[in-house]
Amino acid sequence: MEKGFRQWKEQCLNKLDLSKKGQVDEDISHVVSLLNGCEQYFTTSSCSGRIILIDGAQKHGCVWLFVSHQQCQSDDLMSAVARSSGDAVLKFEPFVLHVQCRRLEDAQLTHSVAINSGFRNSGLTVGKTGKIITAVRSTHGLEVPLSHQGKLLVQQEYISFLTQIANQKMEENLRRIHRFYQNLQSALHADNLPAEPQTHHRSQETKNQTSVYKRRRRRERQPGTDCCHGDGSSIEPELDDCLDLFT
Repeated sequence: MEKGFRQWKEQCLNKLDLSKKGQVDEDISHVVSLLNGCEQYFTTSSCSGRIILIDGAQKHGCVWLFVSHQQCQSDDLMSAVARSSGDAVLKFEPFVLHVQCRRLEDAQLTHSVAINSGFRNSGLTVGKTGKIITAVRSTHGLEVPLSHQGKLLVQQEYISFLTQIANQKMEENLRRIHRFYQNLQSALHADNLPAEPQTHHRSQETKNQTSVYKRRRRRERQPGTDCCHGDGSSIEPELDDCLDLFT
């Protein structure tokens, strides 16, 4: 398994990025670098979060009218929806990250960090080949139809209101990413700490910061803890449903 994981990691990190953007989003490059720098993890796909306007019922085969990984202006959305000839839908899609983990314990650690950072829709899957994936994701999305058969359904004032809502969700999304990064750093540091001699004393604040994930991992190792969903049946949406979120 160890040899197989190293091979998977090498192949994944060396292969060509086939996403539309062709590189990791700037707002999560530090998160991706941190995970890929650890021997027990590597990232397989990611998106920092985005505001998009698509023309069509499905993402595959639809027309992309607008996409931004930052906050946007209502005028930009108005200009984009004016080009719609079908059913235009405005969406905000939050941060999504897929991490392949060496061991189940490693996946449980990242899952705990994700949940504690506000990504409550995160989950674990174990594939038939032994691949262990943590999916980091949340539920604070947005999806609103704006036109039908090329005809605008709402007024400009409403699109301005939706722009504010989408931008607020983007702000919250970035806060959660920052919290995830900080908590991940603390968890990885605590996980790599050597055992402490009983005669060694630290401040209570430092001890709490470095031991919280150690305590959590001990609890997760107890029998009866339903942390791993091998078929993904209890995770909504399923892992496969998230693979089309990446630009």
